[in-house]
Amino acid sequence: MKRQKRATRGYGLLENFLAKKRADKADLLIPEDLRSGRILDIGCGSYPYFLLNTKFKEKFGIDPSIHNLSVQNGVNLERAKAEKKLQFGNDFFDVVTMLAVFEHIDSKKINYLLNEVKRVLKKDGLFIITTPSPWADYLLHAMGKVGLISSQEINEHKHNHKRKKIESMIEEAGFDRKKIKSGFFEFYANMWFVVSK
Repeated sequence: MKRQKRATRGYGLLENFLAKKRADKADLLIPEDLRSGRILDIGCGSYPYFLLNTKFKEKFGIDPSIHNLSVQNGVNLERAKAEKKLQFGNDFFDVVTMLAVFEHIDSKKINYLLNEVKRVLKKDGLFIITTPSPWADYLLHAMGKVGLISSQEINEHKHNHKRKKIESMIEEAGFDRKKIKSGFFEFYANMWFVVSK
């Protein structure tokens, strides 16, 4: 029997299922006309589930758990922390995603990262975020304690901001408030954001 690859660090019975739900939601938010370009997934994990399952001409992922520079099934992977300068030129990507990553970035470093996302994103490109809703924090910790999701991942959450706070942070990084859309999915346990440059 072939062992299934884990979409996140740590262990949890629902990890791969929830990663698929996040990936499906993000995929639905990306219009077809952008798929002929480049996508960057920040915090893609050592097994870049979303990138391996989305259709794009060129795919890039960064994560500190990647061992070195590599290409896996057409996905260009680089070991890097999201809080550092992104090693890509200005206006390089059509889409940038952060799926279940925002809550792992220290609040003091988010503004720098959001500015970097804006820099590498093309005009009219999209920035997509998924992150847990604040009310779900207790539920997530309880699920981690019983092994349904990775307690390692949950215990590394730095914050759980409300939707309006995240929208304000995005705006502070120079994005136009009128070009920020947001909503909920998975029974309001998660939030999504689509930001157009």
